[in-house]
Amino acid sequence: MLRSKIIATGMYVPPRVVTNNDLAGIMDTSDEWIRQRTGIEQRHWAADDSSTSELAFEASKKALENAKMDKSQLDMIILATLSPDHEFPGTACFLQRKLGVPGIPALDVRQQCTGFIYAMSIADQFIRTGMYRNILVVGAELQSKGLEKNDNGRDVAVLFGDGAGAVVMTATEVKDPKKDPHVLSTHLYADGTFAEELWVAAPGSANSADRIGGDDLEKKLHYPHMNGKLVFMNAVKRMPEALETAFKQNGITMEEVDLFVFHQANLRINDMIAKQFGIPEHKVFNTIQKYANTTAATIPIGLDEAVRAGKLKPGMLVASAAFGSGFTWGSAVYRF
Repeated sequence: MLRSKIIATGMYVPPRVVTNNDLAGIMDTSDEWIRQRTGIEQRHWAADDSSTSELAFEASKKALENAKMDKSQLDMIILATLSPDHEFPGTACFLQRKLGVPGIPALDVRQQCTGFIYAMSIADQFIRTGMYRNILVVGAELQSKGLEKNDNGRDVAVLFGDGAGAVVMTATEVKDPKKDPHVLSTHLYADGTFAEELWVAAPGSANSADRIGGDDLEKKLHYPHMNGKLVFMNAVKRMPEALETAFKQNGITMEEVDLFVFHQANLRINDMIAKQFGIPEHKVFNTIQKYANTTAATIPIGLDEAVRAGKLKPGMLVASAAFGSGFTWGSAVYRF
């Protein structure tokens, strides 16, 4: 069987650390309030002159170095982000330029918190068909520049951090599915019924004669708005559903999974999912405490952190799930 596998990971976060107490100095919040509701203790925010593609570039370099692969061997770049360098062209093109690999396809995925699962799934399909052999898959976010850092935007601003994670996926012949590293399956979903429950309304072609006007800025439509309760309710329902589908399709049980690397939106969501399935605490790898919600970057950051912490080793069976704006959600099961 021709399948894809992850051969290396890499990550990068900007050096500036912003603690909950730092945020308490600019808005009506507290370290205790943020920890109790989200599990977040700190996050990293990029410098004013930084960009999403720069964070992606640093993570990509590390992934390629860990893969012992020259950039010239790449056949494709897939980059998931909701915080692009510019409205257009896609941020993957800016990453491609920084890497110095002109000519190969560069694709942006705009599926927010589920972006990495979508990107991983796309790469898996391209490799399974034999069209491409080596694909760089990146999740990168620079969200701090788009947050309303005051009391009005407090409930959203405390949640997000900046960072990037990358993996190198390559083709592999699977002889023993129970031992050989490969992606078993990915499962993608969306329901646009809830599109306005977690979104940034402007700029956009649906607004008025201009993509963004004075009224839009006055109404603060360029800042994210979230129905937190509805997002939470859907996340704790949809992520387990996606996991169950993956387990059923592959004929595996929850107990066979060695490590769970979930999207990092809220520690309470992940704790609730683990409780629903009876997953032991040592099998769930969380990073939200240090990095907050880095959206499309959370899962690849988690994978790289787990590798460096000795929690993720070759041969382990891994399950990931994510939920986010759109609404979108998905799951992936893969042997590392």
